[in-house]
Amino acid sequence: MKTFMKPVIAAGLALAATAPVAMPAQAQVAGIATSTPEAVIVRSAARVAGYQAINSTYASQIQQISTLSQEVQTLSQSLDTDGDQNLTQQEVDANPAVSQQVQQKQQQIETLSQPIVMAQYWVIEQLLRDYGNAQQQVVNNKGIQIMLAREAFQYAPEGVDVTEDILAALDQRLPTVQTVPVVNYNPSQATVQMHQSVQQIILGLAQRAAAQQAQQGAAAQQPAPTGR
Repeated sequence: MKTFMKPVIAAGLALAATAPVAMPAQAQVAGIATSTPEAVIVRSAARVAGYQAINSTYASQIQQISTLSQEVQTLSQSLDTDGDQNLTQQEVDANPAVSQQVQQKQQQIETLSQPIVMAQYWVIEQLLRDYGNAQQQVVNNKGIQIMLAREAFQYAPEGVDVTEDILAALDQRLPTVQTVPVVNYNPSQATVQMHQSVQQIILGLAQRAAAQQAQQGAAAQQPAPTGR
């Protein structure tokens, strides 16, 4: 089996700035604390403002990407003759003209996405460069001796997470960032990985919001109960 349609690079490009991620009350317990760097980056004021500026700068390209993505989806569905939502090589080869159109449109999407993604990388990289300083500031202020990832705990009291404190420190230290990368900018591996995590969080929030909206719409269309 071969999946023909690659994931769209810019799947989250046109999404609005993410809604807040709910976090527990912050404190540290017995010198041990935990934090979630991805939540800090995605919720940081500079990241939100930076992405909004990028969306505004590249509004035309984002619209083109959205249109092309819909066209790719439609063409790919026409190739999926058995309707299992997973294209085989046989299905791809059966209609080379359509397959070529899909590949061409995917290439267009990647070309249009490149400057947008690079700008997003640059926003995130600037935040990552100062993240360690913000974390150290919280460590010093709270007398934290050990900082662990949340998944390292099988159980922890509610106050052990200091993500909110690191977010506040980072927002204070770096309230804004640049959205135009420096000349010959090459993102670090850490930046690329964080960007992927951020995009997944934004996409997940958008999907949940869309599902909630759909549920509310369905509930609103239900006929009102009639009295006897």
